[in-house]
Amino acid sequence: MIRYLIVTAILLGGAAPIAGNAQSAQADTPTLVQPDKAKTKGRFVKAVLAKVGIIPKPPVKVSFNRAWIDAQPEAKGDEQWSCLSEALYFEARGETVKGQFAVAEVIMNRVKSSRFPETLCGVVNQGTASGRKYQCQFTYNCDGYKNVVAERQAFERVSKVARAIIDQAEGTGSLTGGATHYHTTAVRPAWSRTYKQTARIGVHLFYRHNYRTAKND
Repeated sequence: MIRYLIVTAILLGGAAPIAGNAQSAQADTPTLVQPDKAKTKGRFVKAVLAKVGIIPKPPVKVSFNRAWIDAQPEAKGDEQWSCLSEALYFEARGETVKGQFAVAEVIMNRVKSSRFPETLCGVVNQGTASGRKYQCQFTYNCDGYKNVVAERQAFERVSKVARAIIDQAEGTGSLTGGATHYHTTAVRPAWSRTYKQTARIGVHLFYRHNYRTAKND
């Protein structure tokens, strides 16, 4: 109720009128609003409405640098966000911010593809059910070592990357040319000879299948 009254007051142009106020006698007097002031007021109203959840918040525009990441609020989310954050930590925490976004994009591209599981956790954990060493999609999940987050600051940063990707922040989703695979420049897996390379960012090379379907496979 309080939120409604606040928003209503803003939309009406200020605080609600007080009974008996001498200014009420001037209610019929037209007030001219300068164009610049009108624009400023409009932006203010939209910001307030977005903050209280009445209209969607404007999309965040991403800058692929450490300063932008550090300026973002603490990231939070559900299980899917946690799975993506963990994958980015173990797969790309030593990469540049742009490289981290690129790896996150690959995981999201897999979710969108009919060739892979339909959820972030499903994609990240694909192949782990067999229990066989090095037989999963992301080797940190099946290399025989316990997954321990030892660098808290690095995790906080990649978790912000995960949040931005999930929220489809402006500027994300177009770094890798639809890639669904990647590897570091230190190795050359057999599949890299048959897939199409789409990008090179940091120490990672990115690939997709040589053909694509209507479902962006």
